[in-house]
Amino acid sequence: MKGLGGVLPLAVVLGGAAFAQEAALPAGSYALDPYHSSLRFSVSHLGFSDYVMSFDRFEADLELDPAAPGGAMLSVTVDPSSLDVPAPPEGFMGELMGESWLNVAAHPEITFVSTAVEMTGDKTATVTGDLTLLGVTKPVVLEVTFNGGYAGHPFDPNARVGFSGTGRFNRSDFGMGYGVPAPGTTMGVGDTVSVEVEAEFTGPAMEETQDQD
Repeated sequence: MKGLGGVLPLAVVLGGAAFAQEAALPAGSYALDPYHSSLRFSVSHLGFSDYVMSFDRFEADLELDPAAPGGAMLSVTVDPSSLDVPAPPEGFMGELMGESWLNVAAHPEITFVSTAVEMTGDKTATVTGDLTLLGVTKPVVLEVTFNGGYAGHPFDPNARVGFSGTGRFNRSDFGMGYGVPAPGTTMGVGDTVSVEVEAEFTGPAMEETQDQD
């Protein structure tokens, strides 16, 4: 799928030995279930609070072999114009879409493509990937937890897996330096962007369902 977190935001993967315990999950292509996924991020506001926002439209593809989760590949595309902000004042959304921030006219997509997956536990992994934001591509790391999955059942015949992920990056690294506080102060909008992803993916159909096709 092409499309976003998002991540951004967004992403996600894998826990080695844990997959072997998950009812014979099939290898293959898994697509994001947008109805059960979210891409949120936050930045500091004056050092007084974290301002939380989200993207409503993002897509992701996951190539997954449960027998070799370290070889998984994830790609995410985010539509930045789908930014969702709580109670924005008049004119604020137009400002965020403009050149000082997301500049959606010139950069209508944000993408994340994984480059490495390192298992850190039975259900946890570090996923490194290339984040492209405002036309700048830099590596970003996500800490991911595998929440479980199944090979399908009669009410949901496709395989399904779920992940939670977190990450951080500095927006100024991507050319978005507007409003970053001067050194030694918090007067402005923080440079560090914290990302939170909840993602479910659907995969190949159950064998008995495939046999009926």
